Amino acid sequence: MNLTEEEMSQQVSAHPNTYYDPYLNPHLFDGVRKKRIFACVIDVIAITVLSGIAYFVVGFLGILTLGLAWLLFPAIWPLVALAYTAFSLGGYNSATPGMRAFGLEMRLQNGGRPYPLYAAIHVLLFYFSVTILSPFVLIVSLFSDQKRLLHDIVLGAVIMNSPVDSLHR
Repeated sequence: MNLTEEEMSQQVSAHPNTYYDPYLNPHLFDGVRKKRIFACVIDVIAITVLSGIAYFVVGFLGILTLGLAWLLFPAIWPLVALAYTAFSLGGYNSATPGMRAFGLEMRLQNGGRPYPLYAAIHVLLFYFSVTILSPFVLIVSLFSDQKRLLHDIVLGAVIMNSPVDSLHR
């Protein structure tokens, strides 16, 4: 059953809890776990490239500022990753470029789109949970009907196949 974007938004706003039910709409969650892994790899590569550019710029600025800008080196990777996720996941598409490549998007439990602060909190909670709990945060998805990770459950986020993307297949 293919819905137009307008029909999908009406259905979500009318019944957000039933729309994200994996038993009523299993096509939204088919292959999500595997797609999230590959999307994460693409996003890490993109963050690495952007960080490399930022390292080069800060290195050059360090020469101009007699080494003062080099104090930013330890913060480059976390700041680039935070900005990348906050503005892509919290943007109009509700997905990072890696997620868009695999047809995924994030929605809030109530059907809304995430905003940049929410996306930043989401990624920070992911980094902290992976650091503290290591792979156990990923094992949660094996027992979740919606294939959600621990930080998704805590924040009320749903990662699913993009219904709009499925219209073009």
